[in-house]
Amino acid sequence: MNMNDIKPAEGSRKKNKRVGRGIGSGHGKTSCKGHKGQKARSGGPKGAGFEGGQMPLQRRVPKRGFKNNFSIIYSIVNLDAIDKLQGFNEITPELLIEKGVVKEIKNGLKVLGNGNIQRAVTVRAAAFSLAAVKKIESAGGKAEVI
Repeated sequence: MNMNDIKPAEGSRKKNKRVGRGIGSGHGKTSCKGHKGQKARSGGPKGAGFEGGQMPLQRRVPKRGFKNNFSIIYSIVNLDAIDKLQGFNEITPELLIEKGVVKEIKNGLKVLGNGNIQRAVTVRAAAFSLAAVKKIESAGGKAEVI
């Protein structure tokens, strides 16, 4: 094998389109840009959102509201959903995901006091509402913050 025998694999090399290099190339004269108009000129077409010089829609519409990037977003579960889980003395976020009560734990789990709980269970979560704590403790259970 010699250096002059080395070639790339058949069909692996694609030649670049050389525009504006004469009529015989097939890409001469207008260089694949068509005839006249803004898109044929240097500088090309204007960017997305350009509306011919009038004030674009995204600048005409007023800005509203505020998004707090540091807010804590909890996944929530109510007491009535916890009460339906029979046969468990300890309720954890992992158990709730496993049983399909909650789809995902965002920044933690918060237990809210909607509904009643009839049995004594230990509930472990990141946060509890006051009503939920009262109902859990009145049923003889414990609310533990993790």
